[in-house]
Amino acid sequence: MKDWRTVTMQELMAEFYDGPHATPPPAAEGPIYLGIKNMTEDGHLDLSDIRHIAESDYGAWTRRVEPRPGDVIFTYEASLDRYAVIPEGFRGTLGRRVALLRPRPDVVNTRFLLYLFISPTWRATVQRRINVGSTVDRLPLTDFPAFPITIPPLPVQRKIAAILSAYDDLIENNNRRIKLLEEMAQRIYREWFVDFRYSGHESVALVDSELGPLPLGWEVQPLFDVANITFGFPFKSALFNGDEGLPVIRIRDIPTGESATFTTEEAGDSYLVSDGDILVGMDGDFHMSRWGAGEAWLNQRVARFRVASESLCRYSLFLALEKPISDWNQAIVGTTVAHLGKRHLELIKVPTPPIWLGARAAALLDPLFDLEIRLRKATRQLRATRDLLLPRLISGEVDVTDLDIAMPETAA
Repeated sequence: MKDWRTVTMQELMAEFYDGPHATPPPAAEGPIYLGIKNMTEDGHLDLSDIRHIAESDYGAWTRRVEPRPGDVIFTYEASLDRYAVIPEGFRGTLGRRVALLRPRPDVVNTRFLLYLFISPTWRATVQRRINVGSTVDRLPLTDFPAFPITIPPLPVQRKIAAILSAYDDLIENNNRRIKLLEEMAQRIYREWFVDFRYSGHESVALVDSELGPLPLGWEVQPLFDVANITFGFPFKSALFNGDEGLPVIRIRDIPTGESATFTTEEAGDSYLVSDGDILVGMDGDFHMSRWGAGEAWLNQRVARFRVASESLCRYSLFLALEKPISDWNQAIVGTTVAHLGKRHLELIKVPTPPIWLGARAAALLDPLFDLEIRLRKATRQLRATRDLLLPRLISGEVDVTDLDIAMPETAA
């Protein structure tokens, strides 16, 4: 750790701002209002679900600070310790419980600072300084500039940032490819299974059904006739651990597509989940996913779906489930937590094409399904490698001082 030095956050910041303590009226379009939900725990900005403010309100809500590319934002209350960097082309405002710091480029590299913020060392620093309140935990912003931080010389910061950014760039590229594959599958499904515009449809008459007009030869079948459905096993939480046995898939694991919870408890083979299985959470928000993280156990309140009809493939079954599961998600309101039960699934009906047409759809959709799973596996491996390297690089345990690393022209 030659030439590394401990400084305060104040020495790294050109400017530092708290976000507004109120919320502007929402708008259908306009600048982005950055909230806690737009920042991930691993240091990324998630703009898949955004809130807008009116253009006429923009000046008032950016009077104190207008976020610029390269600014670092973070959460300081409720969902603490989330960080992200403002990207090029961004136009928006800070939200409540979000703070912004503008790094000094002559002292600290922005990407290095972001990686340091998501490192275990910094998170431990923050944890020691949290004010535990009666309602929510809070990071005292008045103390933040005095927080200590250990940094290497700027050239070493750039090298560390370049190494870790290479992994994040590959991860982001995989995520973009997955999104494109999902959009392709949705377009194919809509063309064939919703609008019925498959090759040769012109010569097929539409006939009435309980789901509306369907091409002649299609059927409306109960979900349990076209899918094998298994409900999870009540594994003992006392046996849950971090690395021994097989992973256990709980409801919380469905959106991320991976589990960090293991158990040594055994259940029958019927409760094993394999790559390509469709999973649905049965409590709260009824999340759906296509599993691709290897063999795992199916925990209670999670349902596994497998194709049981020659007229459907895995992707067509998944896409056929999306709307009815979403509809039940909106319709079921519990006193505390909404529950999706077998009786709800029994009411779902699925339009199924003739076997020959289902096989043609599978020839298009199955390769997309399999490629998505491979990309998700590659992404997990990249993330695991990055997460292994990050604390070692940020702490100086792995010395990159003398490494010849190609630096991007935009490195700051």
